Amino acid sequence: MEKLLFEIGTEEIPAKFMPGILKQLQELAADKMQELRIPFENIKVYGTPRRMTFIAEGVAEAQADSTIEAKGPSAKIAFVSGAPSKAAIGFARGQGIDVKDLEVRGEYVYAVKHLAGQPVVDLLPGLLLDILESLSFPKNMRWADYDFRFVRPIRWLVALFGEKVIPVEITGVKSGRYSMGHRFMQQSMKEAVETKGLLSAAINKVGNVVHSAVMGMQGAVEIPNADAYVQALADNFVMVDQDARRELIRQQVTELAAAEGGIAEIDEDLLEEVNYLVEYPTALCGKFEEKFLSLPKEAIITPMREHQRYFPVVDEEGRLLNKFITVRNGGKEFLDVVAHGNERVLRARLSDAEFFFNEDRKLKLEDRLEKLKTVSFQEGLGNMYDKSERLAKLAEMVKFAINVKVDDTNLKRTALLSKTDLVAGMVVEFTELQGVMGREYAKLDGEPAEVAEGIYEHYLPRFAGDELPKGTIGRIVGISDKMDNIVATFSRGLAPTGSQDPYALRRQALGIINILISSNYHMPLIKILAGALYLLNIKPEDTGKLIPQILEFFKLRLKNMMIEQGIRYDVVDAVFADERNDDLVDIYARCKALNAYVVLPEAEAVIQASIRVCNLCKKIETEVAISSALFADPAEQELHDVLIRLNKELIPDIVTYNYAGALKLAEQVVDPVNKFFDSVMVMDENVDIKNNRLALLEQAKEVTNAVGDLSCIVL
Repeated sequence: MEKLLFEIGTEEIPAKFMPGILKQLQELAADKMQELRIPFENIKVYGTPRRMTFIAEGVAEAQADSTIEAKGPSAKIAFVSGAPSKAAIGFARGQGIDVKDLEVRGEYVYAVKHLAGQPVVDLLPGLLLDILESLSFPKNMRWADYDFRFVRPIRWLVALFGEKVIPVEITGVKSGRYSMGHRFMQQSMKEAVETKGLLSAAINKVGNVVHSAVMGMQGAVEIPNADAYVQALADNFVMVDQDARRELIRQQVTELAAAEGGIAEIDEDLLEEVNYLVEYPTALCGKFEEKFLSLPKEAIITPMREHQRYFPVVDEEGRLLNKFITVRNGGKEFLDVVAHGNERVLRARLSDAEFFFNEDRKLKLEDRLEKLKTVSFQEGLGNMYDKSERLAKLAEMVKFAINVKVDDTNLKRTALLSKTDLVAGMVVEFTELQGVMGREYAKLDGEPAEVAEGIYEHYLPRFAGDELPKGTIGRIVGISDKMDNIVATFSRGLAPTGSQDPYALRRQALGIINILISSNYHMPLIKILAGALYLLNIKPEDTGKLIPQILEFFKLRLKNMMIEQGIRYDVVDAVFADERNDDLVDIYARCKALNAYVVLPEAEAVIQASIRVCNLCKKIETEVAISSALFADPAEQELHDVLIRLNKELIPDIVTYNYAGALKLAEQVVDPVNKFFDSVMVMDENVDIKNNRLALLEQAKEVTNAVGDLSCIVL
């Protein structure tokens, strides 16, 4: 058993690409090795801004043996009177074996070939090149005169099987055993200062220069074998283990904030980004003038976090301190100089924020409504002022549709002012602050707290995993805003296709769905779509075409979301079989209840009964009222009595969305249905009796399928 090391060294890779790249690299390495029948124990991946690496542990030295079987002609055709026919000879020749080695199994002949595994070392060059060429990225580059595309130009390759170098070459870069240490910090510098003195340092530096000459780069680090990889780079100031590096950054930031008398606000997304910006992290603290603390907290944090990748520091009560923590890609030398440089950059950012904030305060939000007329919404659909007026009307429709109590004046005020901060200088300069500054300015203008919070919350959720609006006004205006965006874009013929979704409609649809589900709002989607299209002045004939398209768009988002949550696909199909249902929360509740029920022992009997009932209901040609006078067997009357009772008992469960209770009630129909099938012939020669019995089964179907079409469930 050996370790296989493959490191791809590049120029700096965008930090946000790295988690996906490493996941893909791990999956590709495992899949490609399995395809080649190369046994291995596990695969680890490592990544820094300048490298992506995988190490496969426990790799066998020989490929696994395999047996290949091919089915040939029938034995009768292959052998005539015991002798091989032309068909058998041709089949054997095509399979590359002697005709006498054909095996007869039952009625057919088979060609069985036993292939001995090849030495793994012979397969690795092609394997590694295949993995490298199979990697895909959000954005690719070409460099020099090469046609090959990669996330960033490749500068070095390390490919080792144990101690043996595996030859791989691409874009003029050949693999070897030399990696690259930290761009600015090298082992020779450390030794010169710490242990070996100037002479020893000079000798070591000469050695590294020789290694660098081999690669055409400075700072080469020899990797003697795959086992030594992590430590060899650690000795040269590169932490390749991204998990260890992330936790070290977290620890340093937390401890430094505590030493400065505060608590670091560690945003996990920011931490992940910083993790892939550095190879040797060192946290340091900087300060800014206290006068900037008079700005809204978000106006300070946004330039820190979004633009400079700094971690804010707060006191025990959550108040922002005039300090920040950043992470340097290097050691502890000259930290005061580095801190000073970061302070100067942040000071300029905060000075801009202070200027725009002071300028913005010269106008109230309501004074900016007229300026919204200068901001286009979508081509042919007016401006943001028009949209604000539509939102006020659509929000009123949504309020009535979901039947909630809310202050009408505050709801309308929120909708009208929701977009006014888009023309404020602070938001124009720092776009991430839309909604945030609207809330702050609304508070300063003396608007009701519900209005201020609603202006902020109507943008939520802004991305996957983001918080959802907590206030009723924020929810209603948020639903209205996203619905208006979706309907407007569809009306222009710009529905998302494939991976193309320039207006982020899928995200907005999921936002509406999550708001509805989390708030338990049962909204008739078709009515709201019709209202939104009406407010956009869409022609009635176009409205009739657009509503089914948009409805299906929402349902597909809900389907995908539920399957990602672990709800069975057949359960989803069962509930979506009722195409008339446009209440997304009702659909979700049915799927959750049915998904929990189908795994219970008692579910199988109900499903089987439903399948028998549904199969016969397909033969209904004429709908008739059930007549007890046509009952010819006691089993018919018994089933009818049970169904009348169950239909009455189902009503409270369906009305209150108690679908677990509805499924439990359906169990009571199993025995009467089975007894009915055992006692009577449904498709009786007498047409009236046949239709009466089919009508009885249709009523039974309404009970068994009260939550979803159980005939869709796979047992």
